[in-house]
Amino acid sequence: NSTKLVTPIRGKERMLGTNPIAIAFPGYREPPIVIDLATSAAAYGKIEIANRKNIKIPKGWSINEYGKNTTNTLEMINKGSLLPIGSFEEIGGHKGYCLASMVDILSCVLSKANWGPFAPPFALQQETPKKKVGKGIGHFFGVMDINGFIDVTEFKKEIDNWIKVFRSTKPVSKNKKVLIPGDPERLEKKVRLKKGIPLIKPVIDELKDISEKTGINFLE
Repeated sequence: NSTKLVTPIRGKERMLGTNPIAIAFPGYREPPIVIDLATSAAAYGKIEIANRKNIKIPKGWSINEYGKNTTNTLEMINKGSLLPIGSFEEIGGHKGYCLASMVDILSCVLSKANWGPFAPPFALQQETPKKKVGKGIGHFFGVMDINGFIDVTEFKKEIDNWIKVFRSTKPVSKNKKVLIPGDPERLEKKVRLKKGIPLIKPVIDELKDISEKTGINFLE
């Protein structure tokens, strides 16, 4: 789980973290299928980047402190909340709320960690809850023994077939092929390894500030 940032359906205050779900399936010759997503409509990092760029965020990502939909990053950051996957109740927000709750219970209630609004902050500038219901932030790791269901090699080859079938789906645009989970990150990795990681000025300024406070050299 993670620091409270997400409101439950019909609520207007932060109660759950972005509580990500990550799962991977190994392929044989194809790369693994990798799924890693926040259970909120958008990851908080996207809000931070939009705020640094001074641009608006899409509708359905967040609400302000009064429970009204907002595209203003500062309204979300200052007492606002992120919405669950699906955004509002009328268009499926209950699904993201349920997934976030599942992560919270498996990660925290099961391990006696701090659940929901009691999770301690990741970042120093975030509010530390006054009440504790457990210890620290919780994690849940689940591993399936493929051999318990099917031969491992057979499974991996079938994953390869799955990937090929889904990649061959007819695309809406000829210029954009259908992707499988993990493809965007693999494509971006190739670009970043060749061209480096782009940094906007506000991020560079923050890194310089951290550099000065910690005494670690910052090289541009």
